[in-house]
Amino acid sequence: MRFTSEQPLGDGVLERAFTLDGIPGILWTPATAVASAPVPLILLGHPTLGLRRMYPRLAARARHAAADGFATATVELPGSGDRPRLPVLEQARADLRRAKETGRPVDEEIIDALVLPLVEEAVPEWQAALDALLALPGIGGPVGYSGGVISVGVRLAVVEPRIAAAGLFAGSLVPRVMFEEARRVTVPLHVLLQWDDEGNDRQAALDLFDAFGSQEKSLHANMGGHTGVPQFAGEAAARFFTRHLK
Repeated sequence: MRFTSEQPLGDGVLERAFTLDGIPGILWTPATAVASAPVPLILLGHPTLGLRRMYPRLAARARHAAADGFATATVELPGSGDRPRLPVLEQARADLRRAKETGRPVDEEIIDALVLPLVEEAVPEWQAALDALLALPGIGGPVGYSGGVISVGVRLAVVEPRIAAAGLFAGSLVPRVMFEEARRVTVPLHVLLQWDDEGNDRQAALDLFDAFGSQEKSLHANMGGHTGVPQFAGEAAARFFTRHLK
């Protein structure tokens, strides 16, 4: 991991940009993060819009988490931002656009091509980032995962034992194979669902929640579209992570 810049954001929050094997990322740490008293870490997931476009939302989430005593970090997803395009994802996105423009249903083949290659590429990168982040002074476990592409969160919760709790956003298409993986998830879950999300299959989101194998899982559904998440929903998620990571 190589840090490329740093800047204070106020309230003692330090933001540091980094690269890891050529992958850009950002780390935010509160003033309380010192080697003698390492703080828990939350991995901030995000959609495939690129870190530059998502930065304002990510930085706001990081500052709220820092106020609760958490370090947070994120990495650029494969095929997004300044990273090289992935032809299989570009083709799947084009197929998705055509299906929507012509009013055809988005079939399982398109969903698989759109999501599964991203999961296969992204999850090992998140794990490599986690290796590097936990080796830094002032950062320790337990670790949470928050938001982003829900299938990435599901896979991480299955294969990464350092993930102790996950807050998932049911706002993306889900391949059928991920329902089988969901049954293997056992960490506490906080799942957010926007009831009128125009790009999300509500019934699929409900079925996925039902499939999760976690003994503790809660579904928080609010009226409104994809970008209409109410402020109190973030407050509820913050309480969830405070309960499970501290």
